[in-house]
Amino acid sequence: MTPTNYKDPEYFHKVVDCQFACPAHTPVPEYIRLIAAQRYSEAYMVNWESNVFPGILGRTCDRPCEPACRRGRVEEEPVAICRLKRVAADNKGDVKAMMPKVPEIKNGKRIALIGGGPASLTVARDLAPLGYDIDLYCEQSTGGGMMRSQIPSFRLPDSVLDEEVGYILDLGINTHFNTYVTSMKAMLDKDYDAVFVGTGAPKGRNLELPGRKEGAANIHIGIEWLAGVAFDHITSIGKRVIVLGGGNTAMDCCRTSRRLGGEDVKVLVRSPYAEMKASPWEKEDAQHEDIPILDNHVPKTYEIKDGRLVGMTFEKVHAVYDENGKRSLVPTGEQDVFIEADDVLIAIGQENSFPWIERDLGIEFNKWDMPVIDPDTYKSSHEKVFFGGDSSFGPKNVITSVAQGHQAAISIDLFCNGEDLKNRPHPMTNLVSQKMGIHEWSYDSSVVTDPRYIVPQAEKSKTLKDRKLEVELGFDGLTGYKEAMRCLNCDVETVFTADKCIECDACVDICPTTCITFTENGDEAELRTKLLAPALNLSQDIMVSEPLPQTHRVMVKDEDVCLHCGLCAERCPTSAWDMQKFMYNTAKAGAGANVLIG
Repeated sequence: MTPTNYKDPEYFHKVVDCQFACPAHTPVPEYIRLIAAQRYSEAYMVNWESNVFPGILGRTCDRPCEPACRRGRVEEEPVAICRLKRVAADNKGDVKAMMPKVPEIKNGKRIALIGGGPASLTVARDLAPLGYDIDLYCEQSTGGGMMRSQIPSFRLPDSVLDEEVGYILDLGINTHFNTYVTSMKAMLDKDYDAVFVGTGAPKGRNLELPGRKEGAANIHIGIEWLAGVAFDHITSIGKRVIVLGGGNTAMDCCRTSRRLGGEDVKVLVRSPYAEMKASPWEKEDAQHEDIPILDNHVPKTYEIKDGRLVGMTFEKVHAVYDENGKRSLVPTGEQDVFIEADDVLIAIGQENSFPWIERDLGIEFNKWDMPVIDPDTYKSSHEKVFFGGDSSFGPKNVITSVAQGHQAAISIDLFCNGEDLKNRPHPMTNLVSQKMGIHEWSYDSSVVTDPRYIVPQAEKSKTLKDRKLEVELGFDGLTGYKEAMRCLNCDVETVFTADKCIECDACVDICPTTCITFTENGDEAELRTKLLAPALNLSQDIMVSEPLPQTHRVMVKDEDVCLHCGLCAERCPTSAWDMQKFMYNTAKAGAGANVLIG
């Protein structure tokens, strides 16, 4: 359906940015509203319903929802959606009684989960309440997967991880810890009704350069080194440390090094600083701990002296872009740079590894040795085998693994019930008017300048001496309330009824962002230029009404700059505008299938 022809009456108010940006579709404004009302247990459960790990994600999420937050359209920083999850988690109290119950009589179906990370745990969370017998196999001594082995304790305390993983394991999951699965054939021979693979991307990329073999004792793969630290196998590192890589794993490596004895820790990355893959806040935290980030340095050699690593040599480069925006790193011609080091940590990426999956089982792999998976159902070419998380389409983040776990659970449930995997359950949606009086609304619609609140941190002098001491302290209740009140209620949609409009232009006059225009209809490209404020963001649809009864013009709203403040509805004399709350709940296994895809 084109943006200039809205014949579907519901389409006009389906753009709810902060709900659809997040892969797990959390109803963000609802839980923020509950926090503002200090109803923390309910806010936690709203999050848990979709995100499964509010306390974990409230500390570690990559925040894919925040760039879409409308507060970021009037100020520099969006609402701290991620950190407000932590507010709910830290203040929730005992929520065990609110968790789903497991049926005493099971449905007779047995499911194997391979890997104990967020994707597998999400599948368990969705299927156990439906009566499935779940066997979880994990090579670690307890659940959590990469959340336990790859995220340092100063960012994610063990107590938080144990609690939230425990909520799922307490659903009657049969756990097989300290068990490394060596054969998919052996798993299939156990006659499970379905097998889910959530083993992550467990193989860190190596960097073979001259000197790699000779200096092997002091050159470490980043994710393996972090796991060694997490399980107390590694307790120290040299005073001078080089970390190679520009992602979040590199930031975890360098900050962990500072806590294990590294005094002169440097991060070196090939790309320009602005193009590093690490989240901006992760880079800021590393630099706050006195760790310099040297960009545009390409590693050339590991330098060895008397059989031992003494440092690395780098070539200085700068980025050059062609007409298509493709980047090339071109040497500057400057002299190579030598940097001393006692240890080097390689954090330049992760890869999948499936040596335990036999290639004669009917599970197809592509040229990159990745399983061929249906992107909608997460089913492999073997009818009983499903994938999710980093093991499906490569490394992403925790919230993506959760979203994929939900979808895989739906597929497993449909498969076990003999139904079409393409017949997916639709998420629950609803629209309810927020009008309490003629010009009164059941939410706070004021738009005021309100900068984002800063999350307090523990003293650096203390955190750098204890790798398990959490750095971020989180918002207290009052600050959490204030941050929640920054929300502009983007779940409350502007709903326009054309046949009630008298074209008085009152909504145009009062709109604080000039997002409403009455004009002659046309194609989208033409309409975008005819608006009072041209709609230049082509990635955001414009909203176009049916022809108006008097002049047959159309009302056009630029959703990109609309704040959902409700002033248009307050000012409208005929109630052509209404503010309606859009509710969205992620589809889950067992919800009943009612929409075909593909």
